[in-house]
Amino acid sequence: MASSGSAKGPWGAPTLLGVPLDENSSYKRGAAAAPQLIRDALRCDSTNMWTELGVDVGAEGAYEDAGEVEWKDCDAFAAIEQAVEALLDKRQRPVCLGGDHSITYPIVRAFGRHFKDLTLIHFDAHPDLYNEFQGNRHSHASPFARIMEEKLAKRLIQVGIRTMNPQQKKQAERFKVEVFEIGRKRALEEVKTWCPVYVSFDMDVLDPAFAPGVSHREPGGMSVREVLEHLHSITATIVGADIVEYNPSRDISELTSAVAGKILKELLGKMLMACNCP
Repeated sequence: MASSGSAKGPWGAPTLLGVPLDENSSYKRGAAAAPQLIRDALRCDSTNMWTELGVDVGAEGAYEDAGEVEWKDCDAFAAIEQAVEALLDKRQRPVCLGGDHSITYPIVRAFGRHFKDLTLIHFDAHPDLYNEFQGNRHSHASPFARIMEEKLAKRLIQVGIRTMNPQQKKQAERFKVEVFEIGRKRALEEVKTWCPVYVSFDMDVLDPAFAPGVSHREPGGMSVREVLEHLHSITATIVGADIVEYNPSRDISELTSAVAGKILKELLGKMLMACNCP
């Protein structure tokens, strides 16, 4: 568990959980290979384990690692949900490393049973609100439609969106999603929300210049600095998170893995700064 003083309240240390699933990707697969590479980037000797806000993520017990979710002869979503549920039952705070964005739905299903009035802060180029995509209701383009249908979150804040179309706009209005499209308005004040918060981070929220290793490159995205500014602005307790859609087969000089490791380090640091949720 967390070392003394690293986390307050009844919840323990953040716990990494690999979710190597990309079967619901609609364009190029490869994200299933990402979890271990993100871990390696976090621990790479090219930098140290201190965050920009002054938290030593490398301290003994600062975070735990629960390995990978496994499924062979069972439904992948059921296995993911059960694995996350098991961590929450032990008062751990899962940080899931995907994998494509479809994994967020079973993850948040488990969170919905443990946290009332959950706020989701979703960083992405895409709203992922399709009722179904290419005939798949569990597509990586549809997780937030499923989440909001089941009322698993009270509030959904989307940051960095730049592919909104009429169908997804209608869905956003239906579910009262707070959408902050890129270049129109920053969400620095809106992410200062109440406890508890779950952060879902799609790597393609970043401009491809900073993170080319994604399946769906969407030019005109956020810089790494803009992303960090938004993450650092979150004032409520982060009880869980995921980092998804890093596709190593599309990366250049391990640039995207380095950025993913940086995002993970800063997320872990924010989670260790406070935990005041019941």
